[in-house]
Amino acid sequence: MTTMVQETAAGATAGSRGAGAETRGDPRRGELAAFLRSRRERITPEQVGLPRGRRRRTPGLRREEVAQLSAVGVTWYTWLEQARDIHVSAQVLDAIARALLLDRSERAHLFALAGTVDPTPASECTGVPETLQRVLEQLEPFPACVQNSRFDLLAYNRTYRLLMCDLDRVPPEDRNCLWLAFTHDEWRSSLVDRDETIRLMAAKFRAVMAEHVAEPAWKAMVKRLEDASPEFREIWARHEVVRPGDKIKVYRQSRVGIVRLASTSLWTGPQQGPKLLTYTPADAETHERLLRLHAMALAEEAAPEPAGT
Repeated sequence: MTTMVQETAAGATAGSRGAGAETRGDPRRGELAAFLRSRRERITPEQVGLPRGRRRRTPGLRREEVAQLSAVGVTWYTWLEQARDIHVSAQVLDAIARALLLDRSERAHLFALAGTVDPTPASECTGVPETLQRVLEQLEPFPACVQNSRFDLLAYNRTYRLLMCDLDRVPPEDRNCLWLAFTHDEWRSSLVDRDETIRLMAAKFRAVMAEHVAEPAWKAMVKRLEDASPEFREIWARHEVVRPGDKIKVYRQSRVGIVRLASTSLWTGPQQGPKLLTYTPADAETHERLLRLHAMALAEEAAPEPAGT
């Protein structure tokens, strides 16, 4: 916290040159200011665990909210968005990157614009390259997805789309395996051993969260689940932890019946970052049912949309 306080003081010194003047020496400052504004305006208060309120006019977060989440002074952060000539350390850039939920590319861009070396490059991402999406498709008819350490579903193939529910009908902000396991009726009904499955999921989430405990996105996820699910609150209060592992998973698919799948995790980057999850049939009956499920997904994809949609 000492570094952040010192930078707030340094910002005050820079600001004494004149309230309305922006420094024109380094064009990257203007780019940095515009980038911060654009990232701030895309984030909803709910994503970082803040109340929306009734009088909000600003799209996304307010400057003071970003400052609060980053533990820096409001005036200092405002000057940063105004392209003032103020010093910014790697520690503060890291806090801002986390507050604004930046993915790996955005984080790297932030540090580049600030002219600062990132000492701990982020391992999270919010999307996948097209080449990885093609890998998912090539794994069909077997289900496969890309998931980050927070259990967000970043991408999936056709078979996985229908495995527990129709994921395309789930709002993008709800495509998180932990959220769906505690709140989505169809997803929950697909879990044959639901009580044990959701207990282990919560324990795995807590174990991984130890490395992200101060990050707004993780705290917001826990708060959202606690608000929505008494069952999650009760399990979370146990403080159980377990490390991820691969094993046979059994699902009750609503259209083809019971499927038994062997799961495998393949890291696509640094450990605890995004990973490719593949599910292969554990028996011949499951293999046949996956073929049917994949055929259904292809048929739905080829069907014309109803008039008026």
